[in-house]
Amino acid sequence: MASSSRHRKHDVFLSFSGDDTRNNFTSYLYRALKRKGIGAYMDENLLKTGQNLSSSLLRAIEESSISVIIFSKKYASSSWCLQELFKIMELKRLSKLEVVPIFYHVNPSDVRKCTGSFEEAFANHQQNWAHKLQGWKDAFSEAGYIKDGT
Repeated sequence: MASSSRHRKHDVFLSFSGDDTRNNFTSYLYRALKRKGIGAYMDENLLKTGQNLSSSLLRAIEESSISVIIFSKKYASSSWCLQELFKIMELKRLSKLEVVPIFYHVNPSDVRKCTGSFEEAFANHQQNWAHKLQGWKDAFSEAGYIKDGT
């Protein structure tokens, strides 16, 4: 378990693509966690493409003990998701956050290798996010190798 001397506001931070999973898998998972008394954070805002991640969302990641990343076909299409993922993996490397990946209708090897629908998504980010693209790809690939929250 991630160790930190500061208080955690959320047990679980859910990172997901709203286009793919907000109104099905993620909302069901969120409600199930809440029913079990687990403090989960699910961003309710519909975010606009091209915007930077809000400081409140970054703070929610930092104030969580665990992040569940729900990789879906459109996950990498969202610059918000990739910014979240970059922050999540940064905190994981510092042992400040446990990370649990869920591969929702995607092949884990496509996540690890940035292939399939993810390859096209990264190509589409090239114009607006070239300066962040390699860091996002590295975080994406690294997250694809996580097993059992380790």
